[in-house]
Amino acid sequence: MAAAAVLVVPGPAHAANLLTNSGFESGSLSGWTCSGGLGSVVSSPVHGGTKALAGAASASDNAKCTQTVSVQPNTAYSLTGWVRGSNVYLGVTGGSSTWTTSTGSYAQLTVNFTTGASQTTAEIYVNGWYGTGTYYADDISLDGPGGGGGGDTQAPTTPTNFRSTAKTSSSVSLAWNAATDNTAVTGYDVYRGSTLATSVTGTSATVTGLAASTAYSFTVRARDAAGNTSPASTAVNVTTDPGTSTGVNVPFGSHSFPYASGTIKVSGSQATNDAKVVAYYQQWKSAFLRSDCGNGWSAIASPDADHPYVAEGQGYGLTILATMAGADPDAHPSFDRVLKYVLDHASVNDADLHAAEQNSSCQSVNGSDSATDGDLEIAYALLLADKQWGSTTGTYDYKALAVRRINAIKRSEVVSATNLTNLGDWALGEAQWEVVSRTSDWLPGHFRAFRKATGDAAWDTIRDRHQTLIASLQSQYAPNTGLLPDFVVDTKTSPRPAPGEILESELDGAYSWNACRDPWRIGVDALTTGDSRSLAAVRKMNTWIKQATGGNPNNIQQGYRLDGTVAESGSSVAFIAPFAVAAAADSGSQAWLDALWNKLNATPLDSGSYYGSSIQLQAMIAITGNQWLA
Repeated sequence: MAAAAVLVVPGPAHAANLLTNSGFESGSLSGWTCSGGLGSVVSSPVHGGTKALAGAASASDNAKCTQTVSVQPNTAYSLTGWVRGSNVYLGVTGGSSTWTTSTGSYAQLTVNFTTGASQTTAEIYVNGWYGTGTYYADDISLDGPGGGGGGDTQAPTTPTNFRSTAKTSSSVSLAWNAATDNTAVTGYDVYRGSTLATSVTGTSATVTGLAASTAYSFTVRARDAAGNTSPASTAVNVTTDPGTSTGVNVPFGSHSFPYASGTIKVSGSQATNDAKVVAYYQQWKSAFLRSDCGNGWSAIASPDADHPYVAEGQGYGLTILATMAGADPDAHPSFDRVLKYVLDHASVNDADLHAAEQNSSCQSVNGSDSATDGDLEIAYALLLADKQWGSTTGTYDYKALAVRRINAIKRSEVVSATNLTNLGDWALGEAQWEVVSRTSDWLPGHFRAFRKATGDAAWDTIRDRHQTLIASLQSQYAPNTGLLPDFVVDTKTSPRPAPGEILESELDGAYSWNACRDPWRIGVDALTTGDSRSLAAVRKMNTWIKQATGGNPNNIQQGYRLDGTVAESGSSVAFIAPFAVAAAADSGSQAWLDALWNKLNATPLDSGSYYGSSIQLQAMIAITGNQWLA
């Protein structure tokens, strides 16, 4: 049956972004003028889309980039933009401005201003500061009614015949018939859902950076010189092609490794759930995978950590990239670039371990020594890479590198007297610190993989010691909740929760920002191996949190004492997501698991939090049946 024809009537002018090429998605500086020829368009780092502005401020030029637009007199406007770098300014010439300093990730700046009584144009600018190096800017928006000198308030007509002309696993090409306007159409804005995907001057566009096998909805609006925008076109719905798995032994979504009996996965279509994981992964990768320091490096940015790059972030990134191969053709080269970064930043104490922290220039700082959490994850990721891509044909021998790091962890990050992990190679031989351990480093699945990779039976002893202590701490200090503390002290005598501040905060002895990962870290071992001790540990946690929240994920707080009382109120995915893995270990918790899954899918990725976002992504991988063993 043919669809009924719809008469489209041009609507009134809308308050809209008046700037041309506001996200620099044209790949050029069209619409912008930059002083000293110091502006350029780059592909990384970006805030949204695939392009951003880079301003190479010098000792004599602040790389000021401007654009002049038509405005209306005596009218309020809002200027916003996302910037990154040292001392970056956003403002309107002759009017208000704002700035930020030393941000290692994108931060949003906002300037609200009102035009003068006879003002018809405004010059918008963004610039760095003299001698502070390159800044970045993206998604700059001036919102308000368009001017046009003659008081133009008539919007263009809606673009017609909007259609998809091609697609791949990561892109969709679109085209439409030109709109008309009483003056002239100056550009078109293509939206993915409600998000501006790209702005162009012609009647076609390609939206990139999409997830494979994922449904997207696109619309397009026409824009004139006065900033008037047309109503949105009819939506075009497109599902991207499946990703390729060439050279991949365990492509994402293959579900090659069955989970243990008595465990569950989230309800619903497996393909739909996998697509949600892929979509979140693409957002995560866009937000945190950076290549800012050259040398063939990529690294996972940690805007919410003490330093721009931390060891655990690199470990998480390597594990995620190895797991998502098949859904992302760039996963393998991205993995190798992050691995090169890790290998080029060795600990000063043990060259087979990773220096834990780097600054915005990718220089190791704060002692250049190691952190156990990062090395454990890096070693495990190398084993995944060996299984995923093999170790004989590429740039790196992943298996050999993994074994070297595993042996280094044993000699420098496991205390021989206790068979428990320490906090890093800096703690080895330090009497005060050899008796302190962090429960989120107690990874039975990793220790199991290390035993298999090296043939070293010591890893059985190490795993047994950690699992025995987990059960003991739950029994003695958290019999009703099963919660573990962030840190444990007196490990050579009578291990107990840390009394107050040992390393990070007064909650070091509580279930806080370190231990929040325990249900996930122990839970993945329960799911994939069915180990009775891992199952018992996470099922105890799951039973308590389900009852304490009344089965409502919104009631999960961001910190508890071991008796279950709230230590820190508030909501964070870093606490919510791990409990979903614990729920998956209990066949009687399907409704609870599905509620947690729905909560995660309703929580947008926070580009300022690599920590929570990385935990959420890895929990989503686990509860959809995509966890597999090294």
